[in-house]
Amino acid sequence: MADYKDYGYHSDAPTHNMSYQLDELIGLLDNTKNQYILDLGCGNGYLVSCLLNKGYNAYGTDASEKGIEIAKKNHAGRFFVQDLSVETLPVELQKVPFDTIISTEVIEHLYNPEAFIGFCKNQLKPGGELIITTPYHGYLKNLTLSIFNKWDRHMDPLWLGGHIKLWSRKTLTRALNNSGFEVISFAGCGRIPYFWKSMMIKAKLS
Repeated sequence: MADYKDYGYHSDAPTHNMSYQLDELIGLLDNTKNQYILDLGCGNGYLVSCLLNKGYNAYGTDASEKGIEIAKKNHAGRFFVQDLSVETLPVELQKVPFDTIISTEVIEHLYNPEAFIGFCKNQLKPGGELIITTPYHGYLKNLTLSIFNKWDRHMDPLWLGGHIKLWSRKTLTRALNNSGFEVISFAGCGRIPYFWKSMMIKAKLS
């Protein structure tokens, strides 16, 4: 049986979502303000490697031992195994003054997403920023999935480790607000407007 945590990491190549998210993500960052970045759920480390190559001070954690092993080959000392259900960072990262957390395509897999947002809050300095990407769901996209009978494929219950939460802009904004974050930026990524593959929300800790 395949281990869902490993999610098919076999190389340091970009994951599918990076093909339509990377430029937008990097555009939300500023070298002078986003000085200590943590990628929670970094997978094979591709995003962190890109950020390091651009001069950012970035680290990554993931539950996948295979993904972290791949990531460490390019940048030793920057990647650590972490189960996101545990409410502490790896000891090597506990004193890093993170001002930015990025989490791409993770929150839709979590049973308790508000606990995850609270965990992010606890790792950030006052005024810190959180960038989350997750599959987009809104009225037009959901209606189209229904009309063309695509829900069984879109939310296949046999997908081991698949999506268990569906997020709209409204619901993710509410979850962030509940934890003391203020949304300061929204972008849709991939496809035409309102049929986006994913959405990207940047929020600031009040």
